Amino acid sequence: MNLPLLPTISTFFIVLSAILVAIGWYLISKRKIEAHQKVMWGAGAAALTFFIIYMSRTIFVGNTAFGGPEEYKIFYTIFLIFHITLATTGGVMGLITIYWGYKEQLAKHRKIGPITSIVWFFTAITGVMVYLLLYVIYEGGETTSVFKAILGF
Repeated sequence: MNLPLLPTISTFFIVLSAILVAIGWYLISKRKIEAHQKVMWGAGAAALTFFIIYMSRTIFVGNTAFGGPEEYKIFYTIFLIFHITLATTGGVMGLITIYWGYKEQLAKHRKIGPITSIVWFFTAITGVMVYLLLYVIYEGGETTSVFKAILGF
């Protein structure tokens, strides 16, 4: 099995960010506020690293089309759109959550934090599933522009 370097590294960082969010959630439940803050900044940095790698690859190399059976492509596409929606929502919520924590708007931070975490866990899980479908379970299709990879044109 020959796994592609950049998608493998970027997937590692999204998983790392979700693990750090889980650790941060645990730490705040134990009232370890300073440790929670540090771990959550780390989670944000890991997510940002993922985003930079992903966008760099998208811009400079392109995206990989689904290479599995044609009859599964519609299901993969629906799943991918669900993942992209989750990732976008989770990313925006993450930025808001971090901002409110940093600005010590703790009532808002406490309210949105658990929801953001759950959205991010599902983002990471579906991201790993996309990676597995593109590079492990099936051999990736052609690497091309994001519009052609996702929408077929």
